[in-house]
Amino acid sequence: MAGLAASGSNPDVGLLYDINGLAKDAPHWLDRIVGFVGEFGLLAAMGLLLLWCWWGVRRRAGSGEEAASAVAALVWAPLAAAVAVLVNVPIRGFVERPRPFLDHDGLEVLVSGKTDFSFVSDHATLTMAMGVALFVANRRFGLVGIGLGLLEGFCRVYMGVHYPTDVVGGFALGTAVALLLSPIASMLLTPLVAAVERSPRVGGLVRGRAARTAAHDAVLPGARTEAPSEERDLAA
Repeated sequence: MAGLAASGSNPDVGLLYDINGLAKDAPHWLDRIVGFVGEFGLLAAMGLLLLWCWWGVRRRAGSGEEAASAVAALVWAPLAAAVAVLVNVPIRGFVERPRPFLDHDGLEVLVSGKTDFSFVSDHATLTMAMGVALFVANRRFGLVGIGLGLLEGFCRVYMGVHYPTDVVGGFALGTAVALLLSPIASMLLTPLVAAVERSPRVGGLVRGRAARTAAHDAVLPGARTEAPSEERDLAA
């Protein structure tokens, strides 16, 4: 892989220089913003997006089973990201691809101190795994999450710390883990989340008070209408 990267005719390297070249032409303040966003900001935004989706789910959830299933799908999103990064550890050690700025001169590197291997990108893997898992749970929020993942991949190349194929590999790895393990995760997580939902102390993490009250009120009218009918039967 490193040999391919060193080839001047490699389109991966050409695209790297094209995208990273934007950093050379951009103002210094913009490069600093992109460097921060690409290193920390988009990961934080993905976390906030996940919390926003969870807040809406717990408020609008209907039955306890529905709430448990929906929240379990959201819990899988950060777990999918963690699993994908763990899978990436042996991949990086096997490929051993150096960072692009070690093999190519003239790159504008916006973040220093990167000494680990380049393929595949952890940031691209993390964000895409969360975005795809979020899409499985909620399409509207998931599309935003996938958009953040794509933006993360662009930023990593712009910053000069990854080749485009590092990013594409991260997208593929994150997507594969999020989708392939989703059925197993749902089977394992849903009963656990359902147990939390039934707890009087922490059940609000799964279903909000308003949703619980609405479900409780929906049951009570039926109980009140059944009682007079039983009394009429006894009277007859």
